[in-house]
Amino acid sequence: MKLYTKFLIFFCSASLLVSCGNADDDVNFDLNLDGLGKGKPVDDCLNLGESDLVLSIQEEFTTLPGKVSIFFKVSDTQGNPVPGLTANQFTIYEQGRNDDCFNTISTSESFARISPRSQIFKNNTLLVLDLSNSVLSSSLDELKTASISFIDNVMPEVSEESFKMAIYWFDGEDDLHLLNDLSASKEELVAAINGITPNISNDPSTDLYGAVIKVTNIAEDIINTNTSNDIIGAVSIVVFTDGTDQASRYTESAALKKVNDANSNISFFSIGLGAEIDTVVLTEIGKTFSVFAGNKEELETTFNDISFRVSQQANSFYLFEYCSPKRDGSGENNLAIQVTSGNLQGAVQTKFDAKGFTGGCE
Repeated sequence: MKLYTKFLIFFCSASLLVSCGNADDDVNFDLNLDGLGKGKPVDDCLNLGESDLVLSIQEEFTTLPGKVSIFFKVSDTQGNPVPGLTANQFTIYEQGRNDDCFNTISTSESFARISPRSQIFKNNTLLVLDLSNSVLSSSLDELKTASISFIDNVMPEVSEESFKMAIYWFDGEDDLHLLNDLSASKEELVAAINGITPNISNDPSTDLYGAVIKVTNIAEDIINTNTSNDIIGAVSIVVFTDGTDQASRYTESAALKKVNDANSNISFFSIGLGAEIDTVVLTEIGKTFSVFAGNKEELETTFNDISFRVSQQANSFYLFEYCSPKRDGSGENNLAIQVTSGNLQGAVQTKFDAKGFTGGCE
């Protein structure tokens, strides 16, 4: 675990109390969504039993005078995200060099808490709407209602800098049109949807494959920007269409290759409407999850289904912090975190160095 004198992550400088390694090595900001990430299974001496929940550690660090911070994702054993956990659902165990097994650390005495993630994590959603002639002429009102419902469900009630959404649209032009740039304001995003008019498009065709390729490029740029700013970033792309690619400007294989080769921190969702869609292609585009509406009356339900999954995924990341009772000179200590949710439980083990730790942590 890395020790910092300031609340800075992944940043190598002279202020670090431990080395960041070879300066020529690339820092990997890929989310550890498989297995335990940077953690490992807990020691058998804890006798916690079989895990129903998986805690995948993304990053871990310490801050003087004695704070331990763990950033992780919680999912069940089927990979479904587990959102909405609170600090009192976590149990902390520490094992020092004089301990045969782990000792439970009081969450109240250690000031354990779920902290804001904006310093280290950004979750962005890119909503991409098909505004070709078939949509504008027959299902625009339903699409606007469904999109507003999507925004309401995905965006937090209170704006958070770690959660932003942008809205794009496409027709037949070789352009992915920006309706609203990344914003943490739910009101701004809803106003943008309400501003869509039937005459917004100048090309009645459908450049679906071009839209998929372009929005993936945008998502990659967001991830790269986050990485350069020492931020862990995740992007959810949600594509809606009521048909197939008609422009034939880009190939199906090029679009699917773009999706399959995309950064692992990008999730892909697709929503299809009507009888003219190609469900096989849309399922491949929406490789994370896809839904299909048989008619425009079902559109809001399908958008809500996707919004539920996007929101759950975003809210299953946690920055858990506590003040350790270990002090300078205690050396390297083992740490285990257990979480319970209803009848389910899971745990992960890692370690931290208490070098420089003193009292005064709050």
